[in-house]
Amino acid sequence: MATMDPIKAAEQQTEGRVARAIEEQTAKLPSDTFMWAAVGSMATSLTFELMGKREMALFVGQWAPTLLIFGLYNKLVKQLGHDRLNP
Repeated sequence: MATMDPIKAAEQQTEGRVARAIEEQTAKLPSDTFMWAAVGSMATSLTFELMGKREMALFVGQWAPTLLIFGLYNKLVKQLGHDRLNP
């Protein structure tokens, strides 16, 4: 079974217009923006918990993983570039 050259495979795959537009905008943000937003959501969640607003604390606390995943995606886009081989 023949394997495709990784560079040729990358040349055949391109991002769609929406993904490219999102990546161009999010690449402008520092990667630690998402980390601080996640920390902020955890602190806000703790504050709500201490205030006795458990449901709100759970709701806001669940933002942290999503924000960290956005940060990871942002970091990958910056390191690998979107459509690096196909402008």
